[in-house]
Amino acid sequence: MPKNKSEIYYEVFGTGQPILLIHGLGSSILDWEKQINYFSRSFKIIAADLRGHGKTGSIEGDYSIVAFSYDLAEILCDETEDRVTVIGISMGGMVAFQMAVDYPCLVDKLIIINSFVEMPMDNKANRKALRLRKLIPKLIGMKAMGKIIAKKVFPYKHQSELRKLMIKRWAKNNIKDYIKSVNAMAGWTVKNQLDKIQRPVLIIGSEFDYISTEEKKKYTQLLPNAQLVIIPDAHHAVTVEKPQEVNRIIEKFINE
Repeated sequence: MPKNKSEIYYEVFGTGQPILLIHGLGSSILDWEKQINYFSRSFKIIAADLRGHGKTGSIEGDYSIVAFSYDLAEILCDETEDRVTVIGISMGGMVAFQMAVDYPCLVDKLIIINSFVEMPMDNKANRKALRLRKLIPKLIGMKAMGKIIAKKVFPYKHQSELRKLMIKRWAKNNIKDYIKSVNAMAGWTVKNQLDKIQRPVLIIGSEFDYISTEEKKKYTQLLPNAQLVIIPDAHHAVTVEKPQEVNRIIEKFINE
């Protein structure tokens, strides 16, 4: 059922214990298709398009991880009185962490997939990565950028259809909104607040993710009640690349 809250487009599927799905940079609800189809049989799934993404589209003002988090908290307060399992991938994982810090009363369990706990701008590699993320679409456009990213996250021959699908969806991104979303990540951190997250946390990583397993191990150890699972022979967009394995790991954690 499509809905709208303060300009944020979201959809609700199924009934039962609530799960919130938060997509990554340049993505949308569409990339959660395999999780929505699987979990909506037993759970109430709430999936939103963040500011500047999907059917939400452009919103006035700057974007920030805190603002993304606030938008979703508003939706949860409307949709359920229960604590929610919050699942976020990549930039969506950053938003999920922010929600757990800012709105602990809303979160039952937290599942973070291939994400960070900070993006400091005194780090040269981070500055370069974000600069390229903003420069490349200006130079060659979103579709061409989608082709570059698709080759990285779906590198195998048998994944050609996944590459085509990603390129098609990526091309729909508005460059200005995309750049505002990249800027939202710059300087963000919850690293020094992780001890506040007392709820159970599952960190899911991919063997060949952009973010190293070592980095994920380090921040998992900073969380009071967390575990880390690494999926072998998988890349950044693991929820699309290996949905059955991801779904199995998530379901086991929720049911524990």
